[in-house]
Amino acid sequence: MDDANALDFTLVEPELEQAVQDWLNMLQSARRVSPHTLRAYTHEMGAFLSFLTPHLGHACGIHDLKRMETRDFRAYLASRRVTGVSAATIARALSALKAFFRYLKKQDLVHNDALSLVRAPKAPKRVPRPIEETKAKEVLDEASIMHETPWIAARDTAVIALLYGCGLRLSEGLSLIYADVPLKDTLRITGKGGKERIVPVLPAVREAVAEYARLLPFALERKDALFRGARGGPLNPRQVQGLMQHIRSRLGLDDSATPHALRHSFATHLLSAGGDLRAIQSLLGHASLSTTQIYTKVDATKLMDVYGKAHRRA
Repeated sequence: MDDANALDFTLVEPELEQAVQDWLNMLQSARRVSPHTLRAYTHEMGAFLSFLTPHLGHACGIHDLKRMETRDFRAYLASRRVTGVSAATIARALSALKAFFRYLKKQDLVHNDALSLVRAPKAPKRVPRPIEETKAKEVLDEASIMHETPWIAARDTAVIALLYGCGLRLSEGLSLIYADVPLKDTLRITGKGGKERIVPVLPAVREAVAEYARLLPFALERKDALFRGARGGPLNPRQVQGLMQHIRSRLGLDDSATPHALRHSFATHLLSAGGDLRAIQSLLGHASLSTTQIYTKVDATKLMDVYGKAHRRA
């Protein structure tokens, strides 16, 4: 393959050069990996080979890979880290190496499990990107007019209202059954790991769900899923994701405005309004407070953004 030819094999023994070429060709032909992945793996292999020669003090060959120890692999990753690359890039470098060594083992060329003891660095938690409060209201308004069929428009509004008004995960919102209506002041939700929590239900959310139930054209049993697709089957999460995609396109929102972003928005807006972090943890169903504390970073980011706009010389 062309990309493999761009690798510098001048200080690599022929047998190892052939193994690398064969592996990359296999990824392209048999595995049919994407061009992006192929370029990334080719780049990572080039970086690894460039490290080995000065590290070992001689041209590297298959026999050297057999003798490499955990500390050698860690030294390589450390050399990448010194260049200032991210934890995600280090993880990708390690992933490429492990894939290559699995290939060598399968070809009965190298049997070396030292690499399996090396762990990738933990990537920093990404700060959620909530939708602004005014925009969240526009999302609700848009959902109510997106579809010409009244019951489907009411369904879309009810789902969006539940995600934003109650901080539910999409799977939790779609887990409601017909027996749950009419909604009460609180809702018992079973979240991740089977953990139950009680969430308050705002009047606007109750009204949105009640209107959807009133217009629903299908006769449902008490245990049936409440939210239905156009043909009467349970509503697919992808349809809600598609709905948000259309809404953010019409409102000019970022790609980060997904159904899950509505849950982030719920938490962030509560915190901005003076909500207690422990209470928000309970409402979201987070097992650890550290998971909820990420929203304090969101709030601080928003604060600095407002400050920067208000004080141009800041």
